[in-house]
Amino acid sequence: MFRLDAPLDLRLTLGPLVRGTADPAMRLTSGRAIRSTRTAEGLATIELVVAAGQLRVEAWGPGGEAALDGAAALAGLEEDRAAFKSGGGLIGELDRRFQGLRIGRTGAVLEALVPAILEQKVIGIEARRAYRGIIARWGEAAPGPFGLRLLPPPDVLAAIPYHELHPLGVERRRADLIRAVGARAARLEEVVTMPRESAYRRLRALPGIGPWTAAEVALRALGDADAVSVGDFHLPNLVSFALAGEPRGTDARMLELLEPYRGQRGRVIRLLEASGIWPPARGPRCPIRSIAAI
Repeated sequence: MFRLDAPLDLRLTLGPLVRGTADPAMRLTSGRAIRSTRTAEGLATIELVVAAGQLRVEAWGPGGEAALDGAAALAGLEEDRAAFKSGGGLIGELDRRFQGLRIGRTGAVLEALVPAILEQKVIGIEARRAYRGIIARWGEAAPGPFGLRLLPPPDVLAAIPYHELHPLGVERRRADLIRAVGARAARLEEVVTMPRESAYRRLRALPGIGPWTAAEVALRALGDADAVSVGDFHLPNLVSFALAGEPRGTDARMLELLEPYRGQRGRVIRLLEASGIWPPARGPRCPIRSIAAI
């Protein structure tokens, strides 16, 4: 149990970990989170509940103790906000409005990396469908009474043939990359103990993991409050519209506008995402495709 010295909103803090409303590995509300994970000691499910100024945690499974040891980091209680100068204006207002938003870290690289690979250059509904399909077929039941499931272990991911991923809508490039990260899981998991820049270099050393994927992983697994997902389809428009009133933006313009917040740019992005601010729509939505039918 942890006594809270400031607000904690689990929905805002852990929201980036949830892969759609039907995520088989996690359930989340503003005051309660249940998450399955794979630790060095084994499988675990952890429940976090915020009530009466406290964070209560409970865990199940052989990896339960390890999950409990990581609970404070997961909930963002160990984050360093000292360098964050929100100032006045919009970001200061959002920081006051969303005081319960913290930057947590899971310490679980593969659990962040596989869904990020599935999300590369496709719309969210396609990526979530593939994520659920992989867990349903090759994953395993998580400990505890909640009916959650886990991503397959690395050796299983490394052995899945492409022709079995294709019906889930995963083309060969992403399928090969998923197998590659499964085969290199031990090296990739080591980045949680490395300095930030070294961690990014190791992630990006694997062909197919670029700036966007590395930042998506670093935000979730490493708790990098400066993570910026360069190459995102929507993010430059959000940042440019919110900070400069410009309905369309580029990566370069986004980085320019975020520069005053360097060191905490990922936190600023999270505040903007929570705000509900969104640039005006332009053009038709991207159609849902079906790689499985090709």
